[in-house]
Amino acid sequence: MRALPCASRRAQGFERQNDDRCSGAEDIKLWPFRTQPKVEAPPAASTGGRLVYAVGDIHGRLDLLQRLLTAISADAVQTHSNERPLVVFLGDYIDRGAESRGVIDQILTLRRQGRFEVRCLKGNHEQALLQFLEDPGFGPAWVGHGGGPTLMSYGIAPPQMRSDEEGWEATRLAFRAALPPHHLAFFETLELSLVVGDYLFVHAGVRPGVPLTDQAEQDLLWIRGDFLNDPGGFEKMIVHGHTPVDRPYIGRSRIAVDTGAYATGLLSAARLVGRERDFLEARAA
Repeated sequence: MRALPCASRRAQGFERQNDDRCSGAEDIKLWPFRTQPKVEAPPAASTGGRLVYAVGDIHGRLDLLQRLLTAISADAVQTHSNERPLVVFLGDYIDRGAESRGVIDQILTLRRQGRFEVRCLKGNHEQALLQFLEDPGFGPAWVGHGGGPTLMSYGIAPPQMRSDEEGWEATRLAFRAALPPHHLAFFETLELSLVVGDYLFVHAGVRPGVPLTDQAEQDLLWIRGDFLNDPGGFEKMIVHGHTPVDRPYIGRSRIAVDTGAYATGLLSAARLVGRERDFLEARAA
């Protein structure tokens, strides 16, 4: 584990849905915080020689993202690679933490700098933001599960009352007007998955028994129990976020890197090159 030396806090709980197939943030409930020890997987999967960093859920923690990108940049300098290194963001850039807008600006800056190829996946929280932009009635559910700090980061205060229909419509219009065009384009063009060599990168996971090419968007963004508890293997090694663990986890068929940054002060990334697997992390001061 490659770490930046700072303190961390332990999380108390995280969101989940009762039914992995549910369609909206109104179905989110707390997910028990569970310890999952690191387990070495068979070293079969390979990136084909590409140096890849897969960053877990950021949730508005710009401070941690900046520290992690510093660690990634330093590591890339020390690692020989014939191709430009790849940074894959696994989604959930926004909500809960205070600096969602700053997180998007930082990722767009990294992309413009051109040192890394930057690929950005959609998370369920980005899906919720886009849904609110189309449906003001979704506002109370989104804000109830972390969307308030995102609105505030763009200078928009949500209504005080969940039942204030006119207030939510005014908030939706104000938010759409406050979103810079390049931020809106960022949210609207997020990818659902990415394949690199023997790895598949997704936000939440995949539906067991369904070919990877036929996966439903809702499962890629929301699935938990059916994926996490599946004893079988998949066509690729799955790298995902969405479900927090106290340390990055390697299993036989998946790698989990969401370490609950907004609550724990720990943001993690998988470091993959050829058949090697390692992790980078940034901790809150």
